[in-house]
Amino acid sequence: MNRAEIDTDDLLKIVLLLVVVWLLLEIVGAVLEVAFWLLDALPTLIGIALVVVIALHLTDRI
Repeated sequence: MNRAEIDTDDLLKIVLLLVVVWLLLEIVGAVLEVAFWLLDALPTLIGIALVVVIALHLTDRI
């Protein structure tokens, strides 16, 4: 197979496939970044929840 024999449509399909893979990797990276941010914030969120529960208990709202 000669390099000059590659059809233009085939080259466009390869480029399209590479762009789709690149976009998927960007989306996965963004989702993982949000997940890691939530995991980093988890102790703070647990602390806030404990403060709210204790405050509600002391004011007889629970």
